[in-house]
Amino acid sequence: MSEITDVQSQIAHTVQLLRNKLGVRDKTLTASVKKAKRQLPRRIYKQALLLANAEQMAAHPKLRLVLDTPKLVKASEEVQAHLNGINLADRRWGWFLSFLGSLALGFLALSVLALIVLRWRGFI
Repeated sequence: MSEITDVQSQIAHTVQLLRNKLGVRDKTLTASVKKAKRQLPRRIYKQALLLANAEQMAAHPKLRLVLDTPKLVKASEEVQAHLNGINLADRRWGWFLSFLGSLALGFLALSVLALIVLRWRGFI
């Protein structure tokens, strides 16, 4: 019985990590994983889906006996290790730099277009 509660606590901890690290605000792991699909690597996503399927089975008293607990614990540890490795400050900094880069590219393209039009019209 302690293995089942361990899996359930691992699932709850994974949901909490998804909320904190990726900003996914769903109550169940299944819904959280579906919303975080694009933010997770494929291997981690598949492990999280394995946990999500087990979440539904763990709620049922008879079905929880057929769960592959060691496999679920390994999947949970792998997903949690990935989520713990996410640095929120680095993500925000990367977003900010990406925004500045796209802004600079837009300004550069606009400047080149303005120079071409001025040259074409004979002002330069």
